[in-house]
Amino acid sequence: MIQNIDIIIVLIYFVVILFIGLWAAQKSKTSDDLFLGGRTFGWGLIGLSLFASNVSGTTIIGLFGASYHTGIVQSSYEWMSGLSLIIAALIFIPLYLKSKITTIPEFLELRYDRRSRLFFSFVTIFISLIVDTAGSLYAGAILLNAIIPTLPLWQTTLFLAGVAGVYTAWGGLKAVVITDAIQAIVLIVGCSVLTYLLYEELDFSWSNVVQNAPEEHFSLIRPADDDAMPWVGLIFGVPILGFWYWCTNQYIMQRVLGARSISHARWGVMLAGFLKIIPVFVMVLPGIMAISLFPELSNPDSVFPTAVMNVLPVGFVGLVLAGFISAILSSVDSTLNSASTLIVLDFIQTKNRVLTERQKTKYSRIATIILVVFAAFWAPQITNFGGLWLYLQQIFAIVVPPIVVIFFVGIFYKKGNGDGAFWTLILGTLAGTSLFLLSLINIWTLHFTVNVGVMVVFSTLIFIMFSQISVQNKPENIKTLLYKPDLMLPTQPYPWYKDYRFYSVLMMLAMLAILIVFW
Repeated sequence: MIQNIDIIIVLIYFVVILFIGLWAAQKSKTSDDLFLGGRTFGWGLIGLSLFASNVSGTTIIGLFGASYHTGIVQSSYEWMSGLSLIIAALIFIPLYLKSKITTIPEFLELRYDRRSRLFFSFVTIFISLIVDTAGSLYAGAILLNAIIPTLPLWQTTLFLAGVAGVYTAWGGLKAVVITDAIQAIVLIVGCSVLTYLLYEELDFSWSNVVQNAPEEHFSLIRPADDDAMPWVGLIFGVPILGFWYWCTNQYIMQRVLGARSISHARWGVMLAGFLKIIPVFVMVLPGIMAISLFPELSNPDSVFPTAVMNVLPVGFVGLVLAGFISAILSSVDSTLNSASTLIVLDFIQTKNRVLTERQKTKYSRIATIILVVFAAFWAPQITNFGGLWLYLQQIFAIVVPPIVVIFFVGIFYKKGNGDGAFWTLILGTLAGTSLFLLSLINIWTLHFTVNVGVMVVFSTLIFIMFSQISVQNKPENIKTLLYKPDLMLPTQPYPWYKDYRFYSVLMMLAMLAILIVFW
């Protein structure tokens, strides 16, 4: 049963975050402030904000539950993020920032045409609403409902949405990034405390963890027919999902677009990459520890709330709840800000209708309020999808492959053009949807991570074929949007300890160490 001191800690946290968010709102004077924070972010804010925005409430509940049932293999999405962030630092950050874009879909219009921009923008808004925003609100409602059973699900999601919506609508990206940085620290501390106390319950004995969990729970490399993560999917599916998320996702890359320089953007994603290793130890391993303490849990979404309510002493429940709510708010505010940015700049503003600064600000705030209300009412429906983790993967496996192809293949394949990109998005998404529907009736039985790899091959063939049979782009129009080796060079000579490539190597070594230890 939650105590008054825990409730007070959580309420104080809500007030502090709202105060900081509204204070930041006073600094947002123009649409550039609202959408990109005035392009003034340093590497520390970028790195912390990337981590906080990514590690949402869905991630915490999802990882605890998935690792409880299938083991450490679910951590692959976390520590393997470093691969995608290194690619972002090497290639895509300089391409984006030199292009002076405000949204990632805008890059597609420069590289291809407006059709691809609008299609990708719509898909991004859709995912932001029903996956990221609604998923985070649902995760928060689950935890709060487990602690205070009398709380109705939909009213809880509406309250959480309202808090994040207020400071996001008025403070824009600057409010989002500043609150994210605070929330990242609170999140890490809260989950670390829970991990320590879970391990304490097991007498700080690794053998007590191992003896009650299946042996395969500690292995990253699984058989090709494994239900949780076949090795084929680990190699060909997870990196593709990671590339989409970290290199092309508006709500992630928006804080990179707001960097004060290419160097700060690169240092920021390096920091985020190292922070992404932390969930292996404070979210995945604790989920496995819970097997020994709570062996009878059947609902994956109940593992984290059960651990919080049965392990934490008075006072610490409030701290961990604050950390969890931090994760919820940081994801909700990020997705709301990015989705409203896309609606205003990709749909309301056109070549024939240029909005004033005041109109951009007004439409952005209206869009944010509408989006947050929709997400709050959709969130309770997620309970019908068999768990948060499954819900997320079902959506991602459908939409990711064609997007990855037009971005990644498109910067190397100079003959890629508007028709190729547009039909790749259309046919690739339809094919992904078809495989998903076939999997529901057990006609198509490949693991979703393997499906991602298959669909990338299919989408690549579509991209090349349609590009070959249609009118080619003029080389001079796209030469600054294609890969060149000098993109990977630092923007100025730096000592080794400031060279992002040095930290890229360290990150690769850290990922290799995790793979070897948990092979």
